[in-house]
Amino acid sequence: MPPSALRDRKRERTRRALLEAAVDMFEARGYEATTVADIAAAAEVGTRTFFNYFESKEELLFPQPDDRVHAAVHAIATRRPDERPVEVLLRALRAAGDNPGDHLGDTLPARIAVLRAQVSRTVPAVSGRGAHAQLLAQQEIARHLRVAFPEELDEVGAAALVGAVVGAVSGALTVLFSGRHAIEDGERLQRKIRETTSRVLAPWLAGPPTRETRPLPVEARN
Repeated sequence: MPPSALRDRKRERTRRALLEAAVDMFEARGYEATTVADIAAAAEVGTRTFFNYFESKEELLFPQPDDRVHAAVHAIATRRPDERPVEVLLRALRAAGDNPGDHLGDTLPARIAVLRAQVSRTVPAVSGRGAHAQLLAQQEIARHLRVAFPEELDEVGAAALVGAVVGAVSGALTVLFSGRHAIEDGERLQRKIRETTSRVLAPWLAGPPTRETRPLPVEARN
């Protein structure tokens, strides 16, 4: 194996070790009670090495920020002829592991997704980073969706649809993982999130009007 390939494998092992150590400690101690030094020590590396892989502690909760975008773009590119825009987006979320029921699994991405949803409610730095990452992702997805469905969506409509889908899932997920609404059963959680998003997205699931038949905005009527 070439030296470069060996170095890449070693880097990936170290990165994985840092993520696993962080997730274990966040789950056991809590996010705020865990320091970068704690994580580095648990992964058997120095603090300087940690910063070679991650810029900050909150970045551990966003290790692959483009996954949703890549999954959505692929879902749009591989859409069926009869598939609605909202159906494409929901399929993309499932493909990217953003199906809330999947968050109850024991894989590393699933555990990170749960922690991200939980920590975002109480830690402003994580909440802010999540909001910024989500905004960028929504803009990119909306751009591809607009190109794929030019007869149904203009720029504003594509942005609104992506925001509605992501917002419905994210909002319901935040509540369903917290307080008296918390649901630990995966099947029940999936059913609940489907019911909630279906109500929110009912107009789009039924088929939105084309751009030609939509009411003109007030400014255009004057």
